[in-house]
Amino acid sequence: MSEFFEAFWHGEGIGDGGDLEEALQAYVSVKPDDNDWIAACAVKEAAPRIERFSSFEAYLDNKDPLEVIEVSPQMIVVAIEQLPV
Repeated sequence: MSEFFEAFWHGEGIGDGGDLEEALQAYVSVKPDDNDWIAACAVKEAAPRIERFSSFEAYLDNKDPLEVIEVSPQMIVVAIEQLPV
């Protein structure tokens, strides 16, 4: 069984992945027009986070996440830079 990660922005799930980097890359869908992730993440309601589950099945079964990872602007920038152009 492999882990499952879900990304959140403004309290809404915006994407997921089989590893942390893949889940972080989901933030490309909410990329600010000015590309200023520091300002975007500073908005209290943004509250970027990743929830880590033991498996996709645990996620589907509404199990509690094993961990909640607070996401920094730098984490998002580094992950998005890894995406193919």
